[in-house]
Amino acid sequence: MTGNLHQFCEQFVAVLKNGRNSSKNTILAYENDLAGFIDFCDQVDVTDIHKITVKTVKRYLVHLNSLGLDRSSIARKMTTLRVLFDFLVDLDEIDYNFVKDIKNPKFQRKLPDIVSEQEFEYTAELAGNSAENKYKDLFHKAILELLYGCSLRVSEVCSVKSGDIDLTRGSLRVTGKGSKTRVVPIGKKSVKVLADYREARNNLGPDPLFLINANGRRVNQQYVYRLVRRLLTNTTDIKKKSPHVLRHSSATHMLDHGADLLAIKEILGHENLSTTQIYTHVSIERLKGIYKKAHPKS
Repeated sequence: MTGNLHQFCEQFVAVLKNGRNSSKNTILAYENDLAGFIDFCDQVDVTDIHKITVKTVKRYLVHLNSLGLDRSSIARKMTTLRVLFDFLVDLDEIDYNFVKDIKNPKFQRKLPDIVSEQEFEYTAELAGNSAENKYKDLFHKAILELLYGCSLRVSEVCSVKSGDIDLTRGSLRVTGKGSKTRVVPIGKKSVKVLADYREARNNLGPDPLFLINANGRRVNQQYVYRLVRRLLTNTTDIKKKSPHVLRHSSATHMLDHGADLLAIKEILGHENLSTTQIYTHVSIERLKGIYKKAHPKS
């Protein structure tokens, strides 16, 4: 193989798909980041990996900034480059990964948008009062309970199998990022919602996946995004209205009610505690807001 950047990126992605047990979303993110870097290198006429220098990568940083990307997105793209160049070192194509010496842009981590507990209750009520058909209402409420009641990612919600759910014990086996499996608890209220849906679902044809619509079709991520966006538009004024907002909200509300941070980490399936710690900042900001509104000394 020559030093062609495009070919090495293809080989790198192939290794991710076959040898590193990476999730589909992770692979897609790498592919998108690498495509952007390849396009930039084509523009500046540096398509041989042996000709890519510190100056090339710094120019790429300037280019990303000019596109108006936020700093966290730029930092993620830099992480992709570091992993790629580690791969090139492993292949003995380059001697040293100089990208590791290039610092990420400094950025203040944004606190995730969340809905209040009352807003979620309104959202769940709205999902169950469409008056279109009973099955659709139960179907939509089940989706919300998996997102909020079980704190799942949207990809995890769409891949839950009927055999993964034990409503008697109140537990759910989840396959998350990197095909890692964890068991999360299901609360009594969520058990009731999921049991009602399952009873109606059993009248449809057999399918290993838990969530199927009235026509027997499997739910996909796009459907969940549209559903959540429509419901939240009518119940909250937060800017971001995505399924992940309900997962964020679930974690924050657990912390507000005294849950241990390590327990929340396990429920969410985070690999590092630092990822979970963002919710401590969310709770502190919420407390500040409550204090300013209610305390006479604020």
